[in-house]
Amino acid sequence: MGQEPGTNDEIKAFATNKGFPGVLMDKIDVNGKNSSPVFSWLKYASKKEGAIQWNFEKFLVKKNGEVAGRYGPRTNPVSILPDIEKALAE
Repeated sequence: MGQEPGTNDEIKAFATNKGFPGVLMDKIDVNGKNSSPVFSWLKYASKKEGAIQWNFEKFLVKKNGEVAGRYGPRTNPVSILPDIEKALAE
């Protein structure tokens, strides 16, 4: 999506220098011919196929691997709590 200009190493160094305590994963393509297989599958398996439009698009995956939902970047994560609870109960 062309959002982050740095290399993976540059991004990791920046985050480390800023005290980021989490684990960072490498940048990947989520759309197009070089799309990560995980995101290709998530888009295909969701009931809402199509390109990922922006950062923070969310997918809810059940314990059995079924995609239970796909939510746009403006969807507040708190608003999908009922869907998450339902998926966990199954």
